[in-house]
Amino acid sequence: MLQHGNSVNALAIAPACTTLTECSTDDPGAFLIGAHPLMQRIIALVRRVAVTDATVLITGESGTGKEVVARMIHSLSPRANSPLLPINCAAIPHARLESELFGHARGAFTGAHAARAGMFQLSDGGTIFLDEIGEIPLALQPKLLRVLQNGEVRPVGADQPVAVNTRVIAATNKDLAKEAELGTFREDLFYRLQVIPLHLPPLRSRRSDIPLLVSHFLERTNRKYRTAVRISHEANVYLWEYDWPGNIRELENVVKRLVVLCENNHIGLPDLPSNIGNCASEKKSAAALTQQQRLRFSRRAAQFRRAVDRRSAATGGRQQSDGRAHAET
Repeated sequence: MLQHGNSVNALAIAPACTTLTECSTDDPGAFLIGAHPLMQRIIALVRRVAVTDATVLITGESGTGKEVVARMIHSLSPRANSPLLPINCAAIPHARLESELFGHARGAFTGAHAARAGMFQLSDGGTIFLDEIGEIPLALQPKLLRVLQNGEVRPVGADQPVAVNTRVIAATNKDLAKEAELGTFREDLFYRLQVIPLHLPPLRSRRSDIPLLVSHFLERTNRKYRTAVRISHEANVYLWEYDWPGNIRELENVVKRLVVLCENNHIGLPDLPSNIGNCASEKKSAAALTQQQRLRFSRRAAQFRRAVDRRSAATGGRQQSDGRAHAET
């Protein structure tokens, strides 16, 4: 998992391996966890794409780890030593977004007492990550298209364009093809953005990674709060059965809440949030799981625990810094 700034997304991927300790600690892919075939295909694509300058459009539901994948692409690219600047297009008022992206000249508008570089200029030589790209207003889309086509931006109020060498990675939870059909998103910009389309599946589509994620978040939260909380097999099964509409971000927050509120260092069924317990009970009780499902679940949980133990032994009890251990939008 990767932690950077305020990002708290966790993405379940394993790069050609199924546990953290089977990957080199020098490998940026080592901060990603998981073994599901869907994610293995994604990680393979990420590795192929990272070494190029191709524009990438990452799609998927909120909480699936889109920013984490963007950071992985950057970290594996020749631009890794240059800036990666994220900008949330939905969080900045439309009136300010043009200046934030492209900069402005002195006197361009009231309050512009000095020229200011935009995010594209500041990320020159590196990567810009445009999160929630579907929220960018139509009036700005031609200027973004110009960057992708010609590699130049025109700051607000400037007479001449400025050349930039910035790789663009964008992300959205919207269906931009449909938005283009409706006329709320430029079709030509959509095609320019999705040179490499990369779709992240929801957590419910890869349940086999849930035990690995639960173990990881439990281990990391225990380390942070200096606790020794453990979770029962039955509670783990209910977490497995839950559909996780908030995806990995929701799972991470639930595990953290369970650890903080836990008594006697043991998380059981009564400790689970009511929405998880009720949902899992309606779908399938723990007793109804087949023996094969139980064995598969236990095997994956034990596999991750062995990986954590080996990593701890190899580092003499020291853990990797969270800068290499945490994971988008």
